[in-house]
Amino acid sequence: MYPEERQQAIASLVITRGRASVTELAQAYDVTTETVRRDLTALDRGGMVRRVHGGAVPVRALHLVEPEVGEEEVARSVHKDAIAAAAAEFFPPSGATVLLDAGTTTTRIAARLPADRPLVVVTNSVPIAARLATLPSVTLHVLGGRVRGVDQAAVGDQTLRVLDNLRVDIAFIGASALSVRHGLSTPDSDEAAVKRAMVQAADHVVVAADSAKVGREAFVSFAPISSVDTLITDAGIPAADSAELTEQGIEVVCADGQS
Repeated sequence: MYPEERQQAIASLVITRGRASVTELAQAYDVTTETVRRDLTALDRGGMVRRVHGGAVPVRALHLVEPEVGEEEVARSVHKDAIAAAAAEFFPPSGATVLLDAGTTTTRIAARLPADRPLVVVTNSVPIAARLATLPSVTLHVLGGRVRGVDQAAVGDQTLRVLDNLRVDIAFIGASALSVRHGLSTPDSDEAAVKRAMVQAADHVVVAADSAKVGREAFVSFAPISSVDTLITDAGIPAADSAELTEQGIEVVCADGQS
């Protein structure tokens, strides 16, 4: 088996099982543990799996640096669907411009874009672009740049140059973490740069983030909390956090309709 074939097989096994150890993979493919570690490094760089201590897990199993598993992962998925439904109420009237950030929640929002409302949509997300490309009501603009394997989002200087020349009516932005002190943040500096430019390009900024991200702080801040017009989250947000954000002038909308 060629290295490329073995790596593809390893990626499929990890995704199917949810986790695989270096020892298990070495035995399964009759190679040394050192070879497996090199394979996992290559797969991690390609965004196909994520290396963890002693083995690998699927990329989708990670949130920041902590795994999401079992009931918690299911609950987050339900929250994100509810957030997307609430966010759909914020789509602007016909002829307006919309910017959709990359991410699992914003992809759900894109799926709810009205099929009968002419809109100009800009995105750096390959999955979102693929979903919207067939909608006749959408004039789609896809931002170019280096595509990250982990989330299939375009980043880099090329992406930033285009965003610097744009002005959109509304932007739907995702964040790994959100706090009054650190603002909106994410672990990756390239991703942060693009998100920062998106926020600056929008007249109205809607942040879509489940309540588990509120009050947390990731490595790189890409926008102050004052740049947020609306936060759409779920009913799990603590009352104190909701009140603090409201005091900052942010419209806090819970997916269950409370605010």
